[in-house]
Amino acid sequence: MRILLIGNGGREHALAWKLSQSPLVDSIFAVPGNGGTASCPKVTNVSSVKPEDYPALVDFAKSQGVNLVVPGPEAPLVDGVEGYFRAAAIPCFGPSKEAARMEGSKTFSKDFMKKHNIPTAAYENFSDYDRAIAYLDRISHNVVIKATGLAAGKGVIIPNNKEEAKAAVKQIMVDKAFGSAGQEIVIEEFLTGDELSILTFSDGTHTLSLPPAQDHKRIGEGDQGPNTGGMGCYAPTTIATEELIRRIEEEVVEPTIRGMRQDGIPFRGVLFTGLMIGSNGPKVLEYNVRFGDPETQTVLPLLSEDTDLAEIMMACTAHEARLDCVKIRVEPKYSATVVVAAGGYPEAYAKGTPMVVKASTSPEVTVFHAGTRLTAEGNLETSGGRVIAVNATATESLEAAVKKAYEEGIKLIQFEGMYFRRDIAHRAFRKSSPATATKEALTYAGAGVSVDAGNEFVERIKKAVRATKVPGADAEIGGFGGEFDLAQCGLSLEDGRLPIVVGAIDGVGTKLLIAQKLGKHDTVGIDLVAMNVNDLIVQGARPLMFLDYYGCSKLDMETAAAFVEGVAAGCIQAGCALVGGETAEMPGMYQKDDYDAAGCAFGVIVGRQRLPRLQDMKQGDVLLGLASNGVHSNGFSLVRKIVDREGIEYGEAVPWDQGGKTVGESLLTPTRIYVKGVREAVERGLVKGLAHITGGGLIDNIPRMLPEHLAAEVDLTAWQIPGVFRWLKRSGNVSELDMCRTFNMGIGMTAAVDASVVEEAVAAFQAAGETVFRIGRLVSRGSNAEGCSIVNADSASWD
Repeated sequence: MRILLIGNGGREHALAWKLSQSPLVDSIFAVPGNGGTASCPKVTNVSSVKPEDYPALVDFAKSQGVNLVVPGPEAPLVDGVEGYFRAAAIPCFGPSKEAARMEGSKTFSKDFMKKHNIPTAAYENFSDYDRAIAYLDRISHNVVIKATGLAAGKGVIIPNNKEEAKAAVKQIMVDKAFGSAGQEIVIEEFLTGDELSILTFSDGTHTLSLPPAQDHKRIGEGDQGPNTGGMGCYAPTTIATEELIRRIEEEVVEPTIRGMRQDGIPFRGVLFTGLMIGSNGPKVLEYNVRFGDPETQTVLPLLSEDTDLAEIMMACTAHEARLDCVKIRVEPKYSATVVVAAGGYPEAYAKGTPMVVKASTSPEVTVFHAGTRLTAEGNLETSGGRVIAVNATATESLEAAVKKAYEEGIKLIQFEGMYFRRDIAHRAFRKSSPATATKEALTYAGAGVSVDAGNEFVERIKKAVRATKVPGADAEIGGFGGEFDLAQCGLSLEDGRLPIVVGAIDGVGTKLLIAQKLGKHDTVGIDLVAMNVNDLIVQGARPLMFLDYYGCSKLDMETAAAFVEGVAAGCIQAGCALVGGETAEMPGMYQKDDYDAAGCAFGVIVGRQRLPRLQDMKQGDVLLGLASNGVHSNGFSLVRKIVDREGIEYGEAVPWDQGGKTVGESLLTPTRIYVKGVREAVERGLVKGLAHITGGGLIDNIPRMLPEHLAAEVDLTAWQIPGVFRWLKRSGNVSELDMCRTFNMGIGMTAAVDASVVEEAVAAFQAAGETVFRIGRLVSRGSNAEGCSIVNADSASWD
C-alpha cells in the first residue's frame, strides 16, 4: 500500500509514525511533511506539489500508485479534497465536502445538533454585527464567541464580562481578526465543567472510539492567557468513567453519525468531538472532521503495536461499511504530551531558529515534530509557533507518564527561546473538596496491586521454572514454599556424616538501573543467581536450590517474566532448582518502572570438600585467577557516574572494545557462574581455597579465604586487564588502588593451590571451560599486614 499524507504538523508526524508500523504500508508520501516525517521510516517528504493544489495532488497520487489519501488538516477536507480523489477512484480517509461542514461552519453544526437533539450549549447565530451586540445586551449569562469558519483552531474567544464579549464580536466581525472565518459568528452559552475530546472512527454506519483525552488550549500555566492550537494533552482522562463514556457514545457519538446518515451526508473518516462535562452530563462544544492536535500525538501511542491504523482507515473508506470487522486494541497505559513552542507564540515569534533534537532511547518517549523543517544542508530549524512535542506513556500512573515527558522528553529538545507549559495534566491531579467529595469504594487493585496480575505472572513463568528441575526438587512454583529432598539428589556421604547445609543471600545492586533504563531484564536475572551460587562454591558447597524476590511499584508482566526467565537460565547454568520466590507490588515504595531483586541459594558440603582448608595453606602456595565476563555486578554506582560524566549514552557503541556492542549491552553482560568450572577441581582436592571477587575487588576478597598468618601477593601484569576496566580508570581518573578495591579487574574467581599441583589444577579448570591465569602467591602475613598487596600496578596494561 502507498499512502499520500497531506500536511506538515505534529498530527501528521504522529499519523506517519503509526502508519509506518503497518505491514500493509510500503511507502508514505508526506506533502509537504516536516523535519520529523523526513526521518520517519517509509516516509518521503514531497515539496514539488503544493498541498492546496488538489488537481496536482491527484496527478501525483496517480503517478505514484497511491492506494490511500490521508488529509491531516481541516482546510483540504472543508475545501472538498475528498471529492477530487473520489472522482479519480482513489480512497480518501475523510468526509465529503458536505459532511465536512460539521467543522467548516459552526452555524451548520449547531443547527445539526439542535435538529438531532444532541446535547449542546444554548446559542444564536449572527451575520449582522449590530444584532449580535443587541443580543449581548439582552442576556445575562456568560458567553463564548466563535467565528463560524475555519480559524486554525484559534477562532474561539472566551470573554470574562460583557465589555470583553462586545470587543470580541468587533474583533471578529469588524476587524476581521480571523479573515473570512468571521463573516458569521456563534454566540454560545458559556459552559462550566471539564473539557474532554474523543476521536471516533466511522465508516458512515459503525463507530470505534479512542480513549478520551483532555488538551490545554491556553498558553499560560494554570490555563491563563490566550488560546492556542494546544499546548499539551493527556489521556485517558481521570473523569472519563465507564458510565460517562457510555453516555457520550449513546447521547452524542451514535446520534451524530446516525443523524448525518439520515441527512444524506454519511460521515466517513475520524470525527473529533469536543465536550464539556458538567453536572448535567456531556454537552458538545464543537465537532472537527479530522484528527485533533495534540490529541493525536497523545492517543495513538496508546494503540497496541498490532492495531493497524492503515487497515482501520481502509475499512472506513470502503464502499461497504466494514469498520465492525476491524479490531482496535488500546493498551492499559497512560499518555501525556507536552508541546514546545517558539518564544512569543501565539503572538509574534521567530522562525528559522536552529535546533537540536536528540533521539529518544526509550520506547515510551516519542518526539513528534510540528513547526520544523530541514534546511538544504540537512540542519533542523523552527518553522512555526508550535514547534515540537514530546509524548510519554507509562503503565503505572498518569503522574508517571507526565514526569517522564518532562524529565526524559523535554531534555531531548534544544533551541533558543523554547517555551512549554510545566503543568500539563494539572486538572487531573486536583483534590476534591472534603465537604463535597463522595468517598470512592476502594479496592486492592485500585491501590495499585493486582492479585490477578500476580497469579497470571506465576502461570507465565512456570515453564521457565520447570526447566530448572533436578533430582530432589520438582521446580514447581505456586505453593507457599519450596522443598528439596536430599535423599534423591545423589549425595555420597562419607563415614555416615550428614552434609553441611550452606546458605547465601545477595542482590544485583545498581546494575539494575541500567537494565531498567534499557528495558533489558533477562541478563540481570542471571546476575542474581551468580552472586549467590558463587558465594556457595567458595565454601566447597554444591548449590541445590534457589529462591528469588522481586519487588516493584506495579507488576509489568514482560519485565518481570524476562527477569525470572533469566533467573531460571542462571539456575540451569549452576545446576540448581528454582523452587520458589516472591513477587511484591508496593506502590509508593518504588517509583515508575523501578524494581529491586534479591536471591537466596542453598547448597550442601559433603565430607572433606569444605573450603577454605586453612590448616593446609602455606607460604608459596600459588594463586590462580579465573577470567571474569567483565564488570559483573559490583562497582556500578561508580560505573554509572563515570558514564554519565563522560556524556555517553548507553545506546552508543562501546569506547573500550571493537566488538560492535553498545555500552549498555556490554555492561549488562551477566556475572560468570563458576559452579561447573570449579566443581571437579574441588572434588579432587586440588583447591585449598576459593575467593569470589565481588564488592571490595581483589584486595578485600582474597584475604577472606586466608588464615591469619598468610597474605596474598597479586601481580597485576600476570594477565591482560580487559578494556572496560582500562577505560573506567582513564575516564574516571581512578587510582590503581581504588580500581583493585572496587572491580574484579578481569578475575572473577581466585583459587589457592599447592605449587605441586598447579598444572593439574589449571588443566581441570580449563577442561571445564575456564580461562586461567597464574596471578600471584601466598606470603607471610608479617610482610603484608593488609592481607593482599598488588605488585607491578605501575607496569600493568592500563593503556
